Formats: sequence, C-alpha cells, structure tokens
Amino acid sequence: MVVSGSLGIILSGSMTPLTLPLEYEAIARILPHRYPFLLVDRITELEPDRRIVGIKNVAHNESFLARSPGEPPAVPPTILTECVAQVGAILILSKPENQGKLILFRGMERVRFRRPVYAGDVVEIEARVKRLRSRMGQLEGFARVNGQVVVDGAMTFALE
Repeated sequence: MVVSGSLGIILSGSMTPLTLPLEYEAIARILPHRYPFLLVDRITELEPDRRIVGIKNVAHNESFLARSPGEPPAVPPTILTECVAQVGAILILSKPENQGKLILFRGMERVRFRRPVYAGDVVEIEARVKRLRSRMGQLEGFARVNGQVVVDGAMTFALE
C-alpha cells in the first residue's frame, strides 16, 4: 500500500498530519540535518516498513559540486550515498515509535557508482527495507537520473 494521503507522525507529543509529497519543512521535522547537510528535497512515495522514494534536485550553485577543468560540475559519489542514506533514514524515523531517536549508519556493502550526476539533474532516490528489527536493520537503496541507475548498494543501521 502506497501512502498518498495523510501520514501521521507524532511530533512534540501531538499527532501532526503530514501529506505526501513531503516537502523540506516536513523532512526537517523528521531528520536532524539542516542546510547545507539536508540533501533531500521531497518525498513522493512512502510504504511504511517497506519502501520510500525521494527527490534531490541538483542545483548549479551546490557547494559540494566537484569542478574539473573542461568537465561539467558533478556530484561526488559520497554525496550520492548520503542522499540515499537520508531517504532511508526518513523511512525509519517517520514511524511514531522512532520519533526522537537517532539513526546511525553502521556500514555499507556492495555500493556501486554507475555514472556521474551533474548540476541540473533530478535524482530519484529509493530505499527498500531488507531486514528490520526493533533497533537494527538493513536497507537497500539506489538513485536514478532519467531512469538510469547512478548508485546502488546496501546499508546497515542502528537506532539509538
């Protein structure tokens, strides 16, 4: 079941309804990250305990863009990995029982960078639950630009 209407998240002791797509303000209520480290612009799909889809619009003025002479500015692979991790964290932290907890990424496996991402690209990021326990789990994630996979891999996390 894809949640497309209201999504309830407990914030500050009361139920605050959120509706998809989740925009920057709603995302900032879930993740502890702030500009310039909050890398997710929008959440478009959410299936609790299963999968999530988010968007990152790569602007030309992003401070992290790598600039090489004669080549267009590109997103470093580590930033793409962090984008996938943040989308996965939103999936886990959006559950009411995880409100106020920290998510710590414990490791990454089989991460592959398939092609560069340039300024002006729209990156669609998806994370799926592989294993989920009360305090630990594993997500598989990937990012696409124009339908082509640019990064994929698995991440292990713990909740504190």
